[in-house]
Parts: sequence; C-alpha cells; structure tokens
Amino acid sequence: MSARTLHIVDVFAEQRYSGNPLAVVTHADGLADDEMQAIAAEINFSETTFVASQANADGSHRVRIFTPAREIAFAGHPILGTAQVIRQEAQTVMASVVLDLKVGPVPVTFEHDADDRKEVCWFAAPPVTLGPTCAREPIAAALGLSPDDLDASGPVQQCGAGTSAMIVPVHGLAALRQCSLDLGAYGALSAQGFPSLVYVFCRETRDSRNDLSARFFFEAHGVREDPATGNGAAFLGAYLLRHRLLGEGDLSLRIEQGHEIRRPSLVRLRARLVDGRPLISVGGGVVPTVRGELL
Repeated sequence: MSARTLHIVDVFAEQRYSGNPLAVVTHADGLADDEMQAIAAEINFSETTFVASQANADGSHRVRIFTPAREIAFAGHPILGTAQVIRQEAQTVMASVVLDLKVGPVPVTFEHDADDRKEVCWFAAPPVTLGPTCAREPIAAALGLSPDDLDASGPVQQCGAGTSAMIVPVHGLAALRQCSLDLGAYGALSAQGFPSLVYVFCRETRDSRNDLSARFFFEAHGVREDPATGNGAAFLGAYLLRHRLLGEGDLSLRIEQGHEIRRPSLVRLRARLVDGRPLISVGGGVVPTVRGELL
C-alpha cells in the first residue's frame, strides 16, 4: 500500500493562511472508522477527509468526511479542497472530479476567473431541503442578540443536505460582529430538534466588491466558528431563492466570512431555479500549504 499522505490546503482562500484549512489523507484504505475519527481529532480542523487509493469503476473517488467529533455526510470546503488534492496527485489536467460521498456523488469543476486571475473550484450542491422555521426570540438570545437585530424580511429556518443548519438573517455588520453561540441558551431549540449549527448573514459588507457577509457557528467539543462554510452557502442559496430576499432572478454572489477569527475568506455562490427546482453551485480558491506523511 502506498504511504498515507497528509495534505493541508486553505479553501475559499485568496492567499495562503487565509480561508478554511482542510486536512486531506490520501491512500486511506484500511483505516478503521475509529482511526479516522482519532486522526481528525488529532488534527483538530473543522473537517478532515480520507480518500481511497483507487477510483471507482465510474471514475468517482470515495471520500469520507470527519469533524473532530463525528463523521458527516456533506460539507462544502472539504469537497473543494479534496477535489483539488486528487487533481494534484493525478498530475494531469482534469476538467472535473467527482467525489463519492455519503450524501451521493458530488461533481467539482475548475474554472479560471479572468477578473481575479485565479482558478476557482466549484461544486454542484446536492438537493437542499428547506425545513421548519423558528421564532426570532430564542435564536436571538442564543446568539447574544436582541430580536430587533434579526432581519424580519426573511425567517429563521432550518436548511439541509446530508447535514443541516439554521439560517439567520441579521441587520448589518454590527449585529454580525456581536453574535456568538451559547449552547446553554440554545438548549431549548435543540430539544425541539433544531441543529446546533447556525449560519448568520447580513447584506452589509466590508469590501464593496462583495455582496453578503456571514459567520457560521457549530458544536464540536464546544462551540467553534468556521472561517468559511460551503454547505452553509449552498443552504443560503436555496433560502434566498425561496424567500426572494435579493429579487427574482438568478444569483451570483460573493460572500465574506472569517474576518472575526482572522481567517478572511471568500465564498462564491450561484443559484437559479430550473423548472421550479433550485440549482446551486458553490465555489472558491484552494491554496496548498503543507504536504507530509502519516507515521
């Protein structure tokens, strides 16, 4: 068996040491579930992925995704970062890579952005389900906000694809900067079945080239904040189309994230309705930083 190689890449990054760091272990065949979980906890990134040595008969690549606490079926930045690592290891120009995830096959394509003079990786999101809504008061309290800080033009709503999160619109950067997730205060919502993953966004940005700002909080041995969240952006795309917060047409958005934790990130989102069904793609840059070997 080939040596198990460890790659670290920054996803949704415009340069090194920004964006969301991801660990990718290739040639992961033979690792037991508990070994993969232990490795993910040791690395302690928001996610670590494990890639099989050989592609499937259809050319897709088997990938599993672990947080420090559990295995998950779908997450955005692991998809983009893992696809780029597979492409680099293949040492050939590949127009696309298909990842075989627990949520199903997810294709990733590679596109040159002439404006930014950078390559952008894109994944086609699996179908997103819009779930129940909840009252503004309990979610505001759990985020350390007042109900008036929430933007009433859109509901607080659970959205998901494999995993799920709460989408919470707020008024401006001041409210976005103030918020943090209190798991104790969130307990009543957890008891109702709402996930302790919260994607907060507003329409005010630091950079005039961008369209939205966001933060994402989740539970993994306590509360953590994600520097950039691809699955949250996919959920947001379906949410925005449903509630028409940005108008009736197709969406092509740039989303700022990670500034509050000194990991500035840029997530790109495309969303449109085709025969009443949302088609959503999420993109971003991938910058390699480390390559080594598991002992």
